Amino acid sequence: MLSFLSHYKFLLKTPETMLIVITMIWGLSFLVINHIMTLSGPFCFIGIRFAIATIVSLLMSWRILSMITFMEIKAGILVGLAIGCGYSLQAYGMQTITGSKSAFITALYVPLIPLLQWIFLGLRPSLLSCIGVTLAFSGLLLLANPSDGPLIFNQSEMATLLSTVAISVEIILINAYANKVNTQRITIIQLGVASLSGLIFMVLNGEHIPTFTPYLLYSTIGLGMASALVQIVINWAQCSVPPARATIIYAGEPVWTGIFGHITGEYLPKHALFGGFLIILGMLVAELKLKRKINREFFKRTIKKIKIPLINNKK
Repeated sequence: MLSFLSHYKFLLKTPETMLIVITMIWGLSFLVINHIMTLSGPFCFIGIRFAIATIVSLLMSWRILSMITFMEIKAGILVGLAIGCGYSLQAYGMQTITGSKSAFITALYVPLIPLLQWIFLGLRPSLLSCIGVTLAFSGLLLLANPSDGPLIFNQSEMATLLSTVAISVEIILINAYANKVNTQRITIIQLGVASLSGLIFMVLNGEHIPTFTPYLLYSTIGLGMASALVQIVINWAQCSVPPARATIIYAGEPVWTGIFGHITGEYLPKHALFGGFLIILGMLVAELKLKRKINREFFKRTIKKIKIPLINNKK
């Protein structure tokens, strides 16, 4: 364990500290959204939530919007579609499953990323990535509660599982464009497209705008502002935080959800908690790297110090 910690040098810098704060916000948001789904349709909520986030980010960055480039528009649209699909499916799933279970299933996006990179980019995953995927999938089977009967994922679990694919695509695209675009301008495009996609899904799903109680109104505004903050920080931090280190920080998201969920009375059976643990372990293992670097000078010096007895037949 000590060698593991020393390898990652857990000396936090500002971007990493901000990512930790983001994971705490994420963790808490699962529980808030879980309750909001009893008051609003999922796609309507996502559309309004990201519309608020778009307005907030626009107020913060409107002065530099005139310098937007074609690449930023293209990247913003692609990432925004992934965000809209991911969060909409996640909210849809939380209509019938707990926030804690949703958070653990959503965490599968980390071990999924190497598989998607293999399928679409031809980048073969490492052995540890494959082990991480196996651990995470095993955790998913336990989390889906197979002890109640045959292993059948319900509609909400399937929607949440599909959301992890969209979130994986989002992370891959953000990493691909991180150092090529202005993070403030691209964030406005991302959030705007995510809002628009949510509103389109709302119409297609036949949802109606709900009656805004004080709780629903303030929660939606708060989560909208948080979404703007989250997206700006992620776009900014991923320019300097290595993916492996960011993954370890992101692994805290379902943990925070579990802690907040326990405080508010959510319950997961022991085998489901163990499944969540396997998913987090799979996240971490998938991002480890096997390094077999040999310091040649050190090797030579070591060899010289070794005294090999020679058989001398001369007398």
